[in-house]
Amino acid sequence: MRRRRWAAVAASAVVLASAAFLAAPSHAGERGTAWVTVWAQSQERLAGRQLANQSVRMIAHLSQGGHAVRFRVQNTFGTEPLRIDRATVGVSAGGAEVVDPRPATFAGNSAVTIPPGGDVWSDPVRLTTRPDSDIAISLHVSGTAVPGQHNSAFRENYLSPAGSGDVTSERSGSSYTEKTTSTYFVSAVDVQNPKLRGTIVPFGSSVVDGTGSTDCGPGCTELGTNRRWTDELARRIVREAPATRQYAVANAGVAGTTSSAACPSIPGGARGLDALARLERDVLELHGVSAVIYYYGTNDLAFGCTDEQILDSYREVFRRLRAAGVKVYVTPITPRASYTEQQNRYRHEVGTFVKRWNNCTDTCDGVLDFDQVLKDPVQPNQLNPAYDSDGIHANIAGQKAIADFISIPLITGGGR
Repeated sequence: MRRRRWAAVAASAVVLASAAFLAAPSHAGERGTAWVTVWAQSQERLAGRQLANQSVRMIAHLSQGGHAVRFRVQNTFGTEPLRIDRATVGVSAGGAEVVDPRPATFAGNSAVTIPPGGDVWSDPVRLTTRPDSDIAISLHVSGTAVPGQHNSAFRENYLSPAGSGDVTSERSGSSYTEKTTSTYFVSAVDVQNPKLRGTIVPFGSSVVDGTGSTDCGPGCTELGTNRRWTDELARRIVREAPATRQYAVANAGVAGTTSSAACPSIPGGARGLDALARLERDVLELHGVSAVIYYYGTNDLAFGCTDEQILDSYREVFRRLRAAGVKVYVTPITPRASYTEQQNRYRHEVGTFVKRWNNCTDTCDGVLDFDQVLKDPVQPNQLNPAYDSDGIHANIAGQKAIADFISIPLITGGGR
């Protein structure tokens, strides 16, 4: 049984009374529902800082648009209750500037307290948004709080100085004088759009999270341009899929994580963040989830897992996803320059399992062979130099090559 969200009953009562125009939440496997998650950045730990009577402005890049929004605030890793005193949301005008920031409430209240380990979704806010656009979510903490974070936003987010108070309604963003490349508090955004069929969730480690997606060549870095393969995939769906088969994309990558919890050398900061541990919170608790692109395993090998340990975790994750009505598309483990001969043997054994019958030996719904895209044709256990950022991750050119390889009809259910 899924973990019951904190204050869910109270929240639903208020929403039904005050916002009857909005549909009930949709969860994994539901089709054609009004609410769909269109952006996500999974929390992974507490930030190494404390906030004190100040505001944060977090930018979310939406894969699809709609007529209303709501967002998720988490205290998953908190050891103390988290009080948010005020929140706003609006269309981003670039940097910390916002067009018409609108108040956001929680079960009808401007403030909310989230217990340790808990999370809450805001009430719906009427806001028209478009695909491939940014919104700004601003939160005020009047007391002190250590925020949960997603480490690598690959963009700049904004904070006002400690003691500056509530500046969540400020349009210019001039009070947000500090920048961070992490995302605090906010982990997902939904839009209301009955025309969307659901959301596709890429799930994995840094190769999903976006490491390498700011690398535009020697001495060149692009921050905040949304060049992950998942961003490129979302743009392809908008352009190429028919109006009746439009899907959102919500990224559930966390750098440094593994598919299996059994790898003997998992660093302390990544323990408890394996695929099974994250599956419910970071995938199945999103809304309208119809498919997962599973891109896991590169860290498993680096942290000492065998092929059988990796495959045990694959089978269990795939079983749970398919039981929830979610389709599973899997990529073989892609090359890594530092792998030993034994690790490459394990990598190819996992790849054989994944590619057999093009359906992971009848445990998944299809294969997306990113190994064929990224490997060096001369040295296939290494990345193609044209796509190589650091021996592990794809640069911007490689990110686009991955996205361009994916069959849009396959993952949107329009055929192979």
